[in-house]
Amino acid sequence: MSDSSRKFIEKIKSAYAPTGSYIYLGAGMLDGEVYSEAEVNLSLKMMNRHGLIAGATGTGKTRTLQLLAEQLSDAGVPVFMLDVKGDLSGLNQPGSSNPKIEDRAKQLNKPFSPSGFPIELYSLSGKSGAQMRATVTEFGPVLLAKILELNDTQTGVLAVIFKYADDNKMPIVDLNDLKKLLSYLSEGDGAAEIKGSYGSISTATSSTVLRKIVAIEQQGLAGMFGETSYDIADLFNKIDGKGVISLLNIADVQNQPVLYSTFLLSLLAEIYQSMPESGDLDKPKLVFFFDEAHLLFNDAPKAFLDQVNTIIRLIRSKGIGVFFCTQSPMDIPETVLAQLGNRVQHALRAFTPNDVDALKKTVNTYPKSDFYQIDKMLTSLGTGQALVTVLNEKGIPTEVAATMLTPPRAVMGPMAAIDCEKLMQASPLFSKYQKTIDPVSAFEMLTDRVNQKLAEENEVKAAAEAQKQAEVASKPKPGEKTIVEQVMGATITRQIGKEIVRGIFGMLTGKKPRGGGLFGF
Repeated sequence: MSDSSRKFIEKIKSAYAPTGSYIYLGAGMLDGEVYSEAEVNLSLKMMNRHGLIAGATGTGKTRTLQLLAEQLSDAGVPVFMLDVKGDLSGLNQPGSSNPKIEDRAKQLNKPFSPSGFPIELYSLSGKSGAQMRATVTEFGPVLLAKILELNDTQTGVLAVIFKYADDNKMPIVDLNDLKKLLSYLSEGDGAAEIKGSYGSISTATSSTVLRKIVAIEQQGLAGMFGETSYDIADLFNKIDGKGVISLLNIADVQNQPVLYSTFLLSLLAEIYQSMPESGDLDKPKLVFFFDEAHLLFNDAPKAFLDQVNTIIRLIRSKGIGVFFCTQSPMDIPETVLAQLGNRVQHALRAFTPNDVDALKKTVNTYPKSDFYQIDKMLTSLGTGQALVTVLNEKGIPTEVAATMLTPPRAVMGPMAAIDCEKLMQASPLFSKYQKTIDPVSAFEMLTDRVNQKLAEENEVKAAAEAQKQAEVASKPKPGEKTIVEQVMGATITRQIGKEIVRGIFGMLTGKKPRGGGLFGF
């Protein structure tokens, strides 16, 4: 063994030797050789300092997610992760060996020990797992605007609707509530009501927002808004001491990346708002994996990015770790990237000028290495290999280590459909979230308000009509004489009648009545 090899082994061993519990990532590599004694470990204590898993398509990012999830589960840490292609359900079943795995195990000097792990299946459509949903109120205007892909003006309208609903204690549970509020506040009495305090909502803007809401409904995704809303406490379950791996299967909605990535962020925001401060723990309470993370940040408005940055910065004190998985570190905004202390970088490709530029920027984010040229290493890594640097227990970045990663122990693929169905039906959470509740909310409250006003208007109309009918009834029918006419028509009173008429008209015209008549006129 050369001096450089011994120096490499000693440096990696000292850099990646946490005193507490840890995740075994693999072994260090130098000049194409794997040194099993140079173990590369990630301290569980530092998992809440967040992380990044990056690399080109087909370099092994998903398997890295899997091996992290497996070892976290073994350590009693619950995990939440996206199942983009529907192929992570195999985590529930022990894997099987093959020549490639045996060769990897031999290089790492670690026997391959297959194992299954407890999982819970979720879905946004309710078709391939327990229905995950949230109320529109829980989403809030900023996240909902991201899902509906609204511009600034339309987002402002949404903010007005939420403000009005909050002020009037009107829960916005589902999309029907939102549509009702939008219609009510953009025309008629509702528009007049909000004009002074909130501003006006143009019918053109209202119509545009409404069309985008209808588009979500037409895609069959209205069910993700409503009650029963998901209880985040169900993310922290354990079975026989192992953390449950919650998988959100988005295979049936993967053409709606903005929707599911924003939904994940809403979950993270709720966790942040609900969890108490924990400080530094020996291991995290939950680790959240954001696969295809670039979809979360594409064309995101500043208000949205500011909220993401705030959540990521502060949620670690709640004992929550967040790992982003994407193709390039440049997919992540700098303010967020700066907070990701643990890095597992798979191979990058440099086929285009943009690729070359991204490679240079990525190299600049790594500590200087005594053993590698980072740019050359990043383009020469094979599948299942990665460039690793993490935070040690003192919060200091470790020496960069090209690493042969340990293989996952569970099935690397989907469970059979029949097994998934059995797992879903046996889960108490599946039946819990399949039930839909339609509570009294903005739709019913506004409907009652409109109906009450309509009833009052009908009462006024009815009273006016009754008055009109009474007046008509009091008038004589054609040809019928009134009582006065009947009396005055009598022979004995004809002369008196003439005197009365003259007397009356005499008063109106200012003439003095003649004396000597009846009644002293």
